[in-house]
Parts: sequence; C-alpha cells; structure tokens
Amino acid sequence: MIPENNRLQRIFFIFIGLILTCRTFGMDICDKVDEDKNYIDLVNPFVDSHRSRWFFFSSACRPFGMVSLSPDTDTEHSWGSGYLYGSKQIRCFSHVHNWQMSGVAVMPTVGEFKGHLGMNAYQSAFTHDGEIAKPGYHKVRLTDYDITAELTSTMRVGFHCYTFPKSDSSYILFDTGAFLAHGPTAYSEVWKVSDKEIAGWEIMERTGRRPKDTPVYFYAQLSKPMDEIVSWREGRLEPDSNPERISGKNAGMAVRFKTRNDEKVMLKVAISYVSVEQARKNMLAELPGWDFEQVKQASFSEWNDWLGRIEVEGGSREQQIKLYTDLWHALLGRHVVSDADGHYMDMTSDFPRIRQIPLGEDGKPLYNHHNFDAWWGSHWSLNILWSMAYPEVMDNFCNTMTDMYQNGGLIPRGPSGGNYTYVMIGDPAVSFFASAYNKGICNYDAELAYEGLRKNAFVGGIRDHAGYEHSKTAHSGGMKYYEERGYVPDGRKDVEGMHITGASMTLEYAYQDWCLAQMAKTMGKLQDYEFFMKRSKNYRHLWNPESGYMQPRGIDGDWLPCFDPLELTEKGGFCESNSAIYSHYVPHDMTGLIELYGGADKYIERLNANFEKSEPYGFFRSNKTKEGNWTDYGNQPGTGMAHLFNYAGAPWLTQKWVRKVKAAYSDVTPYGGYRDDEDQGQMGALGVLMAIGLFEVDGGCAEKPFYEITSPLFDKVTIHLDNRYYPGKTFQIITVGNSADNMYIQRASFNGKKWNKCWFYHEDFIKGGTLELQLGTTPNKKWGIEEFPPSSVSSDKD
Repeated sequence: MIPENNRLQRIFFIFIGLILTCRTFGMDICDKVDEDKNYIDLVNPFVDSHRSRWFFFSSACRPFGMVSLSPDTDTEHSWGSGYLYGSKQIRCFSHVHNWQMSGVAVMPTVGEFKGHLGMNAYQSAFTHDGEIAKPGYHKVRLTDYDITAELTSTMRVGFHCYTFPKSDSSYILFDTGAFLAHGPTAYSEVWKVSDKEIAGWEIMERTGRRPKDTPVYFYAQLSKPMDEIVSWREGRLEPDSNPERISGKNAGMAVRFKTRNDEKVMLKVAISYVSVEQARKNMLAELPGWDFEQVKQASFSEWNDWLGRIEVEGGSREQQIKLYTDLWHALLGRHVVSDADGHYMDMTSDFPRIRQIPLGEDGKPLYNHHNFDAWWGSHWSLNILWSMAYPEVMDNFCNTMTDMYQNGGLIPRGPSGGNYTYVMIGDPAVSFFASAYNKGICNYDAELAYEGLRKNAFVGGIRDHAGYEHSKTAHSGGMKYYEERGYVPDGRKDVEGMHITGASMTLEYAYQDWCLAQMAKTMGKLQDYEFFMKRSKNYRHLWNPESGYMQPRGIDGDWLPCFDPLELTEKGGFCESNSAIYSHYVPHDMTGLIELYGGADKYIERLNANFEKSEPYGFFRSNKTKEGNWTDYGNQPGTGMAHLFNYAGAPWLTQKWVRKVKAAYSDVTPYGGYRDDEDQGQMGALGVLMAIGLFEVDGGCAEKPFYEITSPLFDKVTIHLDNRYYPGKTFQIITVGNSADNMYIQRASFNGKKWNKCWFYHEDFIKGGTLELQLGTTPNKKWGIEEFPPSSVSSDKD
C-alpha cells in the first residue's frame, strides 16, 4: 500500500530500478497473409464510440500495446469516458487507457497559457471533418488552437506530430497531476532533462478495484528545443526560482516555443511501470529516430498482419467492417505492462518489487506481462478465438498469471498494475488455462499453474473473494458452503464486496470444477479428475423442478422467496443477469441440463421461447421493462445461449438465432454495434466467432476439444495457423449459396468427405483443411444431429 502522505514510498518509486530489441510479440507464421489487403481499412474505431468506457477506444496503439494513445473528450469517470464521438471538446491526449489505469496526459495549445487552470480551461473544440482513426493512427484538428494533431505509437512509445500555426506562444502541456478516468493522481513529479527532454512520474491513486496506489513513469523527447519551461501546482504558476522541476498534487509542466505557420513539432513519450530509466530504455529500444510516417506505416503493417490471420471474402461491406472492428477490439484492450527488456512491477505483496521475465537465448524476454479485466465469460469469446488464431497470446497471459501466483500466492481473475483486483466472481482463469493446455498451448510452467488453480478451488483460494473483496481473510465467495453443501446460499449477512450472488457462484464453480477436471485428466491427475468431476454436478442443487428454473437457496436451504426469473438486480441471486438466462448456464453438462428440463423437445421449446420473447428487444435486456430479459447479448452470462440448440438436436435453430443475433448487433456507426460493455475484446471476439460460424459451448476445455458449426456470414473464411503451435497451413470455411435468407446448412463436406456432424475436433482443425457448407432458405432438420455431443465428451458426463 502507498499511503497518500508516505513520502518514503514515493521516493522509492522515483529511484527503484534506475540501474536496470523491442519485442512486440508479433507472430512469425510460415504462411504469410496477403500483404496487398488492407484489413485496417475495414476497421472502424468509431463504432459505438458515443458511450465509450475508458479502455474501449485506443486508436494510436499497437496490438496489446503498453502505450494506448488516443484523444480524450471526457476524463472524469471509468464509464462514459475516453473518446466519446458526440462530445464537443478534446481535453487531452493520454497514453494509458487500461483496466483501472490511466496516465500521462499531454495537450498542445497556442496563445494565452491556461495549463495551471486545468482541462476545463485549456480543452479545445474539435471537428470530425478530416478526422481519421485507424488501428495505429489518429488525426484530428483542434479548432480552438488551429492545431492538427497526429498520433501513432510503437509498443511502449507514443509518437505525436502537431502542426502548429504561427505563434510566439505555442505550448505542449504535461498535465501530470490530472484526474483521468478512475480517480485523481495522488502525486506527480516532472522535470526538465535537457532543452529537448522531459521526464517524470505519476502515482495513480488507489480505487475500489485496484487497491494500491500505482506508479507510471515517462520519458519524453521533443523534435525542437524549448524556449521556456512553465510549471504549476495546485492551480498556481510556480515562481521563476525553480521552474525546471515540480512535484506535488495537481502539478504539471509545459514547454513553450515559437512556431512558424504549419510547422510540425514532434513529441515522443515512452512509458514504464518500473522507472524513468526503464522508460528511457524502452524509447531507445523501440523508437530512437524521428520518422513519423515510417512508424505509422509500421503500425499499419503490424495491424494488417494480426488482422489478416482471419481473412474473409463475401458478405456485405458492413459485415466485413463489423468483423474486423470486432477483431481489432479482441487484439487491443488487454495491454502489456512489462518493459522491452522484460522488467515489470509486482504489486501483489505489501511492498512493490521489480521482477524480471526470463530471457531467451537471443537476450529477449520469452513473453510479455499484461494488465486485464476479468476472464469472466471469456470461455465464450477470447479463449476460443485466441486459441485458434493467436496461440502465443494465450501463452503470454498464462505466463502472466503463473508468475503472479509465484509472486503473490494466487492466480488472478484480473490484475491491474500488478495488483490483484478480485474483479467479478469465481475463478474464470481455470477455463483459460484448461482450454490452452488441452489445445497444446503450454509454454509456461503447467504444473505450477495447476497447483495455483487447484488452490483457487478451495477455501482460501480466489473463489473465496467476492467481487472486489480485498481482505486477506476473504470468505464472501462462500467456498465453505460450497464444499460442505454443494452450493453457495444467498441471503448471507456476514459478507462484503460486490456480486454477493450465491446462485451465480454455484453455477460458475460447477463449470470451473469441470474445467479443472479436464486439465487434471490430461495431466494424468486421475484422483483430482474424479473429485472435480463429481463436484461439477453441483449445479443440480439449484434446480427447482416445480418452477423449472435454477433458483437461489437461503442459508436454511429453502428456496429464496419472491422468485422472479426476469429479475436482473442481484437480489435475484444472479450476477449481472437473471435466472431466465443462468438457468441455461451449464456449459459442461448440457446433456444433464436437458434431462432436468424434461428432455430435448421440452428444452428446445423453452430455449426457443426465450429467443422469441427477446427478439423484439434486440436480444438485449431492457431497462424499462422485464419483458425482453429472456436473453442478453450485451453481457457475458447469456452469450452462449444461441449455440445450445445443437446439444438438444436442433442445430438449425442455432443457425437461425446466431444469424438473428448478429443482425441485431450489426451497426457500424458511432451510435451502436455493442450496446453495452465491450469488455476489452470479449464482445468483439464473440462477434468474430458468430460471424465465421465456429464456437465452443464448453469453452474449448474438454480433454479432447471440439468446435461446433453454424452458418458463417461470409462466402469464405481463411484462418491462418501458427506453425510454431499447429502443423497445418490454413483452415478454410467455404459456403455455397450464402445470403441473408440462406442461413440454414443443407449439407456439408470436411476435406472433401460428406460431413453430417455439426462439430469437428480441434486436432483436425490444427492439421488444416476445408469445411464446405451448402446453405439454403429452409432448415434441413436431418443435418448435424449425428453423434453429438461427441462420445469423447459424453463419456465424461455419465
């Protein structure tokens, strides 16, 4: 912890690691994508940007970039902040748009100096006329100052190019004490290094989610020498006696210079979470020169490579734009926090520690560390997409979490700035690891990871922390009850934190037990496998045969009174959802769930009714009426529901409802497209999977993973396989007769052979091949019903 007035610990942050190329963890695959295709031109960063969350919009950013640089129109909340398309003013350009992290705000101005008066004074109107936002680049005109700002970046360095008017009073502000998104800056210090260099650090004040004050350091270079330094603190300009260094709360510094008309002044800002010296090293490693156009084009090229790992042909231009915008989000929001040389800050214990990622024979770090929101729900989104097309990404995150276990004693749900945050509930990391490991993605200490995951599955593990419950003696996750009773009761009095929802916890713990069992089986831990498989049946304790729903139980074991399956508040017992949705949340044992509903026909009738009732509401919960709350594709718990028909022998209904959901979320304007929290790529990844026609209801965690098939939006989908992991070259999905009306699969072939199954194994996918689908306007109710679920899975569920 860093108490606000603890000067010694702040001094520690200044000097820590001062004694302490560039590897942006791009993927070198044997089969290169078509370099002539500009996938970046099909990405529209403005989609649904009218109501951004702080980390939603990062235009001048590399894939997973430590620097996530973009204009900020709103800076005072975690939600409704960052770049909002409908806002009238740009307040600054800041470099960190992360889960619970922000920092290093800069702003060019001309004329009367207003930096000390704050953003409300020095902000500028801007225009969308001539504005350009692409992956890795943003261009916008500040109309109050007649300044054109252009932004790009490397992994760890933000690169600004400002075209100034003629003026004797042109400034670039470093508002190091600014309030950015999640909370105030507790303390900052900034100083002049030379006539072209500025350096400093900021302490992000702790939040209810990130429980410790957290530093960010920066080192900046200008392309022309400054004429004057102006510094301020607490809204007052500093006297000239010591203008070249300023520290304190609400402090900042600006540089002034004269500019000719249309003169370009460039600024490079490197960041680190370790030290100023590490920030300087990041700049030397990644951006020693000043060629803005070269860096911009290099960013375009890198994004083109990453986006091009999934190629599509056909469909409408709007459908292609939505797909690549979704894919961009899936490769953007969970940012790197380790330096180019592999140093990172560990904040898991009572005092910060500098750690070093192991280096390879080439002297470069073997992986990167990341900052990210919870994996809650990622088993239906990122886990599937990344494991197919970006397996190295999964290795990076698995190493991040395993290191955190070794450093701090728990595998995290979602770390921020090296802190545990205890965001959301349960242990969704186990589905991430199980999917990775069972798909052969295991360049990390799997035994150590399993040890940590097993610890999480008992009293004292991370499941015992309810949402944002930071106490070391946490118990609000209810694992004592889960171990003793097989369910977590609602209505408990001795609880703290958020999301105290026993019914959701029970259902998620049961699924997570199954995921751990699958990993244990692959690793030969058969006693653990039997134990966790037995516990994975605990979802049955919540089934009320009289109501036909999953219902919360009280401390006394009775059903909670006043049950309403459409109740979305947590008094209903479910986390950010309701019983109508969570009653289908048994992704690991759909055969058993369907039996509880009374068999396949009754289950199909019930599930289909959910979709029919919610279709008029766009498959999105309603804030005005409960009538549409039967599905919700704006939040994670319901995002697998359309694919569940496959398990009841009605794959044509999966094909129908997946298409209809995609149509409801097809908006590519700034005023729609996600409709709710995009959650650092999770909804983007889900959109990609639904568009290309592949999914995994169990999250890909089975001992022998398999993909479920539905009808893609495109005539041809090509997934380029990473040959460091998988032996094949490409996997292609080709459709014949595809159209908006032709949504139903009539027949299929797999590598030239007739295929009557609505699934295929991951082991066949990684060899490469072709799946061909003939589509039509009416359902073929005989296709896709053979041998499903696969025998290798159903045997686990007996």
